[in-house]
Amino acid sequence: MTQVTDIRREHLRRYGINEHHYTALDLAASGFPALPLRAGKVPFGNCRRCTDNACGGRPNMKTPGPCQCPAPCHGWAAATKDPDIINSGIWRHAWTRAAAVAYHPGGAGLTVVDLDNADAITWARENLPATQTVTTTRGEHWLYLGRTQSANAVRPGVDIKSTMSYARWLGFGSGDMALLPDAVRALTAKAPATTRSVPHIPMPTGAAECRHRTPAYLERGIAMAEQRITEARSAIHATVYRTFLAVLSTHGRCGCLTEDHIARLFTAAQTKGETARHCTEAWTNARTTLGL
Repeated sequence: MTQVTDIRREHLRRYGINEHHYTALDLAASGFPALPLRAGKVPFGNCRRCTDNACGGRPNMKTPGPCQCPAPCHGWAAATKDPDIINSGIWRHAWTRAAAVAYHPGGAGLTVVDLDNADAITWARENLPATQTVTTTRGEHWLYLGRTQSANAVRPGVDIKSTMSYARWLGFGSGDMALLPDAVRALTAKAPATTRSVPHIPMPTGAAECRHRTPAYLERGIAMAEQRITEARSAIHATVYRTFLAVLSTHGRCGCLTEDHIARLFTAAQTKGETARHCTEAWTNARTTLGL
């Protein structure tokens, strides 16, 4: 153990990198696509080159765009196993400001069952096969071999992180990794977070059709709202609330908003680190303010 620590210390000194940068290189060498996280466990925002979706990437970060941007843009889609990218100038600057390291489980062929409290851990022990386990700040990560779709709040205190998602790197943990069980796949199939955590908005009486010009008008509005949340670099809570307020003030009374539209907004907010509870509170407060 002393020898490994000495080697690590020598690498940090010789190459002028910090612990997060070293960890990312170590992860990449082990087949884990890595990315830096800012304070609050959120990815770095898109660079100026990618502002307003100029690069062609999706503003909600669900799909990486065709851009060749060298910065760690687009959330989970920025995760990489390429050491040349991790060591590039812009990324090196990001590592100096990083508060933690994350990885893309799906990109490594894995699924993380994120158990947020003691009750969730008890449920997992009673219903899921034992596997490699990593202790987190509030609970445990259970790692399985195999990919599936990601979803938050599939059960109280349980999130699934795999494709199109990222998880904070907290070490290899302990235990032997098991194959992804059907029980986990079933959870993501029947209970994605973006539907469980979205409040219902009843159609106003007499609102037979949307008063706006075309469906594209609403689509542009939702896309712009997603982008506003995604590109926020500070005051995330306030940005989410103001964005929800703006959407509801324009579209909240005509009955054109669907659960899918609201789910997209909640997904963007949760990608920035907001919890489902905070999203629901912000949405409720915005509706109250507007008298909806």
